[in-house]
Amino acid sequence: MKSVTSSEPPPGYDDMLNKIMGPAENLRGLQELDVAQYTPVVERIISTRSRDTHHIQHTLDHLLDFACHPDGLALYKALCRHYWDIDPAATADYINYYREMWDPEETEVAS
Repeated sequence: MKSVTSSEPPPGYDDMLNKIMGPAENLRGLQELDVAQYTPVVERIISTRSRDTHHIQHTLDHLLDFACHPDGLALYKALCRHYWDIDPAATADYINYYREMWDPEETEVAS
């Protein structure tokens, strides 16, 4: 049995990588579009000091989908800070939802 010690990628690796990069770039573009669409929503909730829990939770649910994007996470955190004064228990749930979805290592440490 031969042992492989070469640092070269296996045959077809570049093709496979190129096939993955296209959808990954599309996903990143969609995340940026979501950030652009939700920025004014979050700003309006915060600037009007909205206490509409249904609207806030609905917005947090959508923000969670793209909280892996740095700007999406910033929106998520800003809205969580606003919501904390309204419903700390629900906000803690949303923080845990984020950790479960986007930060599994931290969830494992906390368990």
